[in-house]
Amino acid sequence: MHITPLTPELVRGALDFERTAHGLLPHRLPARARAQCNDPQLAMAESQPSGVRLVFRTRATTVELDTLPTKRVFVGAPPRPDGLYDLLVDGRPAGSGSVAGGSTLTIDMAAGTAEHRSGPVGTVRFTGLPDAVKVVEIWLPHNETTELVALRTDAPVEAVSDRGGKVWLHHGSSISHGTDAASPSTTWPALAASLGGVELINLGLGGSALLDPFTARALRDTPADLISVKLGINLVNTDLMRLRAFGPAVHGFLDTIRDGHPDTPLLVVSPILCPIHEDTPGPTLPDFSALSEGRLRFRAAGDPAEKASGKLTLGVVREELARIVRERAAEDPRLHHLDGRDLYGEADFGELPLPDGLHPDTAAHRRIGERFAALAFAPGGRFGDGGA
Repeated sequence: MHITPLTPELVRGALDFERTAHGLLPHRLPARARAQCNDPQLAMAESQPSGVRLVFRTRATTVELDTLPTKRVFVGAPPRPDGLYDLLVDGRPAGSGSVAGGSTLTIDMAAGTAEHRSGPVGTVRFTGLPDAVKVVEIWLPHNETTELVALRTDAPVEAVSDRGGKVWLHHGSSISHGTDAASPSTTWPALAASLGGVELINLGLGGSALLDPFTARALRDTPADLISVKLGINLVNTDLMRLRAFGPAVHGFLDTIRDGHPDTPLLVVSPILCPIHEDTPGPTLPDFSALSEGRLRFRAAGDPAEKASGKLTLGVVREELARIVRERAAEDPRLHHLDGRDLYGEADFGELPLPDGLHPDTAAHRRIGERFAALAFAPGGRFGDGGA
C-alpha cells in the first residue's frame, strides 16, 4: 500500500489547519478568529468539517483513511450514529462508511457542561473502486471533529489542481452546517453546490451565525467568486441583541465582506420558516421530555409582547434584512436578497415538518438545496442577473 502524507494540498473546504499529536486537524475559521472567542459551541462547530473533503487523483481500487473523530454523547439520550464519510468518484456518489471509536465529548445539556475523553484512531475503508485514473473525494463527517491521521491506497495519489469552477463561500447557522442531514454530501449547501457546479466552502457554524466581526473578516479574506450569508435564526435562539443593534451589526458585517470582495455577487438570505419563532422571541430552550427516547425538541421561551421593546423574532429579522439589502443595493448592484421562506415555507412545513422544531430533516435538506440551486445558480438567479 502507498502511504501519502496528509497535507493541506489534498484538502478542500477548510480555511486553516492545525498539526496535532495525531495528524492534521482542519479548521473552518482561521487561527486569528479562533483566538478572539473562547465560546465552546463555536470551537466545536468550526472544527466539525462540514463541506471539508479530501480530493485527489489516483487509479487506486482501495482507499483507507485513518482518522481520530470526536463524537458527541448527550447525557440521558441514546447513542448517536457514527458520522459518515461520503465517497465520490468523478463527482458521483460511490459509497459511504464510518469510523468506530474515537474520542467522545459528553454533553449534559441540563447542566450546561461538557467532558472530553480521548479515544483510539479508527479507519474507514473503501474497496472495489474503478481500476482507472479518476478523481476521488472523501467528504468528512459534517458533525464530528475529525483529525486526519493517515491515507493509504494501492496506487499512487496526486493532488488535483484547480478544476476551474467557481468558488461559492457560504455562511449560516446549524441548518447550513448540516444538522439532521443524512451525510456530509447531502447537507443542503453540498447539494446546492453539486447542482450549481460550484466548489463549496461552507462556513455554516452550528449555533454561531451571530454577526461576529471575526467571521466577517474570515469571509473578507477568503477568495471566492460567489458569497452568501444566511442570517437571523441564531440571533433569535441566543436572544443576543435587540433591533437597535441588529441593523448596524448587519451593515458592519456586510461592510467588512465588501472590504475584501467589492464586486463579488453577495446574497443575503433570511431565515427559513420556523413556526416557534416567527412571532415569539428567544431564547430557544431545549425540551427534555422525550430525550430518553432519542427525541429532542426546542421551544421559544420569549414573550411575543417583547417585540415592542426591540426583541428579535424571525418576522422582524426578515423585514429588517429586506430593508437593509434594498437600501444598500442602490449603490451595490451585486448585492441581492433571498427570503428564506422561498427555500422552506408554510407549505413545506406542512409536508416536511421540522422534527425538533428547529432543524430540517434529510428530505427537507434536499428540497432546500434544490431550491437554492434554482434560485441562486440557475440562469437569471440571484448570483447572475436575477437581482433582488
